[in-house]
Amino acid sequence: MKKIKMPKVFGAALISVAIAASIPTMAGAHCDTMDGPVIHDAQKALETNNIDYILKWVSEEDEKEVKDAFDLVMKVRSTGPESQDLADQYFFQNLVRIHRAGEGAPYTGVQPEGTPVDEAVIAADKSIEAGNLDAFEGLIEEERMPGLEERFARVLETKDFDVNDVEAGRDYVEAYVQFTHYAEGEEHSEGHGTESGAAHVEGETAGHDVAVEADHGDENYKSISSLPIIPWSLAGVFFITTLIFGGAHFRKVHK
Repeated sequence: MKKIKMPKVFGAALISVAIAASIPTMAGAHCDTMDGPVIHDAQKALETNNIDYILKWVSEEDEKEVKDAFDLVMKVRSTGPESQDLADQYFFQNLVRIHRAGEGAPYTGVQPEGTPVDEAVIAADKSIEAGNLDAFEGLIEEERMPGLEERFARVLETKDFDVNDVEAGRDYVEAYVQFTHYAEGEEHSEGHGTESGAAHVEGETAGHDVAVEADHGDENYKSISSLPIIPWSLAGVFFITTLIFGGAHFRKVHK
């Protein structure tokens, strides 16, 4: 039997990951980290081959893109440890990118384990686990507690859902995002797929000068959010192309 030469395939794939890793990133949000809930659910999905763990983190319009990436990754990761690690990272990056786009937030890559997270977000996760808001004692102003309690109640109402009930999962994610954003002081955030804070300020503020300033802020926000997507997309395309042509080479050798 002929010896299979796979190093070139994996070498090219590693280059695509290196390209992506070289892109400068800004401070990431909780859902951007390897310790965050999005990646946590993505790992479960890959381990169990059940995409329903992660569909709740994206909109119905984005389901097909996530499903296509998931199917590709599940095929590739079965070919060996090296391909599994590369495929998993590819999937994590794309899932977070799609999730962040749904929130109207910039995508700056997936941050490593141990990345510092806002203490309000940590308190939010602890509160959900404990079933009470004790973790926020001394952390949030008293006048903001009613709003926090209202959003927390919604989280508790929606959190015990069947993993295969995607719509129920999305209800929970909506409640979770509103709760954590409010805890961080982002009262304007209404969860997944909302407008930016600048647009909100413009809509509710009467002063012309403030509205103009909000417009400029929104433009800057959009320009920043668009920057990382191009190189990440190129890296992703390069990676997928490598897999396709690598697979063709693999089949040719075995003929």
